[in-house]
Amino acid sequence: MIRSCTASDVPEMFAIVNDAAQAYKGVIPSDRWHEPYMPLAELREQINQGVEFWGYEENHRLVGVMGMQSVRDVSLIRHAYVKTAMRQHGIGGKLLDYLLTRIKGRILVGTWQAANWAVRFYEKHGFQLVSEAEKDRLLRTYWRIPQRQIETSVVLICDRPPASSGKE
Repeated sequence: MIRSCTASDVPEMFAIVNDAAQAYKGVIPSDRWHEPYMPLAELREQINQGVEFWGYEENHRLVGVMGMQSVRDVSLIRHAYVKTAMRQHGIGGKLLDYLLTRIKGRILVGTWQAANWAVRFYEKHGFQLVSEAEKDRLLRTYWRIPQRQIETSVVLICDRPPASSGKE
């Protein structure tokens, strides 16, 4: 079952993010890795900045989370993580498909360039990599991340039909 995450889910979300992020250890640049990967205060700050998290629940426990955030004229997919033990069961795809039904217009995803599994996942779901120059522009426009992260990331884009204006 997919549901909106609440404040009471934050400890479980924190555990999922940091468990799943272990996949990045030794893959992303070592100067971008730290323990925990996402501190609890940062997760709370992301929520305060408008990242709306959705969770995939199995047996009354969250096993995956994915966020979306409206920024100016686009929607960002943020912080997509599935518990390590639950990977390869389609949970990430179900979460993404669910969020895509809720979003109209341009959707952007930023991820680590070295995380080729993440890039393939988004491409499988209709996203396309943008050029290096466009990536730099988009990351500077829609994200608040350090220059080093811009240098080591990619951006993928998906355009959804805009919401109907009601005028046919």
